Amino acid sequence: MTTKEEKPHINVDYFEDLTGQIDAPAAEGLEEIGNRVRRLRESKGLTLKDLSKLTGFDEALLDQIEKKEVYPQLGTAIRLSKALESAFGRLVSGVGDRLYSITRREEQKVVARSTGRSGAQKLYTYKSLAPEVKGRHMEALMVQLEENPAGELSVHDGEEFIYVLEGTVAMQIGDDSFDLHPGDSVYYLSTTPHLIAAKTGQATIVAVLYDH
Repeated sequence: MTTKEEKPHINVDYFEDLTGQIDAPAAEGLEEIGNRVRRLRESKGLTLKDLSKLTGFDEALLDQIEKKEVYPQLGTAIRLSKALESAFGRLVSGVGDRLYSITRREEQKVVARSTGRSGAQKLYTYKSLAPEVKGRHMEALMVQLEENPAGELSVHDGEEFIYVLEGTVAMQIGDDSFDLHPGDSVYYLSTTPHLIAAKTGQATIVAVLYDH
């Protein structure tokens, strides 16, 4: 319980009510990214070898993604969407059909999780906050981060804004490292090598990704 002397500048209880625990998504939700990658690849007449050349990812990793053995990190999904000439949001959370989207707290849906390249370590779970908007170039996500001390830096097109809701976030941008706490935020170009994870346990953030 926070004492008066230690009272934070934001209402932590509000954010706790807002986020809660991000439950494990249903299996069919997790399968969608792999299915979408495969469908898009095949619709363009590309082989796994072709997609490997376009993205720089190993064929074995791409095969694991399509078979739902590995769930791609957001940076990986963005590079795949570029190679497949598909909007990032379409690949992650599907095609929208509305001009605007209002998402009530109880309507938030977990759309996917991300794992390490072995498929064993869960790195984060995320909810899409506005999947219904068609033709969108931004993707707003609520993300539950896990610890990832040996994680690889991510580089991809676009821009990202991160706002910390709960926990402590370990952030690396280029050669600089930061600890971010509830109420802290960061904005950066995604072309700068970066890594974001929970420092200990779990942390929850709102992430807005702009796909050029």
